[in-house]
Amino acid sequence: MINKKVANVTEALKGVKDNMTFMLGGFGLCGIPENAISELVKMNIKGLTCISNNAGVDDFGLGLLLHKKQIDKMISSYVGENDEFERQMLSGELDVELIPQGTLAERCRAAQSGFPAFYTPAGYGTEVAEGKETREFNGKMYVLEKAFEADFSFVKAWKGDLAGNLIFKGTARNFNPAMCGAAKITVAEVEELVPVGELNPNEIHIPGIFVQRIFQGENYEKRIEQRTVRQRN
Repeated sequence: MINKKVANVTEALKGVKDNMTFMLGGFGLCGIPENAISELVKMNIKGLTCISNNAGVDDFGLGLLLHKKQIDKMISSYVGENDEFERQMLSGELDVELIPQGTLAERCRAAQSGFPAFYTPAGYGTEVAEGKETREFNGKMYVLEKAFEADFSFVKAWKGDLAGNLIFKGTARNFNPAMCGAAKITVAEVEELVPVGELNPNEIHIPGIFVQRIFQGENYEKRIEQRTVRQRN
């Protein structure tokens, strides 16, 4: 069994450089690769294209990269709670491609599965379909969407083993699984890293074949984007 463990986040991000395209798992602030993002901020690399459901908030997650103007283009499904993301988009400082959320997920999965493109009805007749090939199937129109091409995919899981097998917990099982194996190199950070054989095979969400590097992360904040509570009766 191949041991895919690396010592730390610095070693995990070896080979990362300016002008690359990254996939980053998570939804808002849930299940984001906090350690990888912090390291990218420290590395101060520029000209990045980031594929992620959204960009978190101003002072956390991808918002930290936006504040340092490290991202040139965001490919997302919505702006979210990030005021800086909105400001840079409206001012023209940031190139933004907004696409339907299901299409975003499927473009990840297509890359993961080795499919170059697929047809979807989402976005037909709107700006989303401008400049793209369309085709009719059984009386319904579809838009041709291409699989993403990324250099690195950064994901965060709850548990993993030395072979790269991953288990995601709760809502953190969002875009993370679809981004595993969807880039040239997938880096997984986990809360708990265990020896091979300790994970129940029936509970593994992503097999290690989709992961090239894995490390145990540190100091997870796990912030809540919007806390909603119910008053006690």
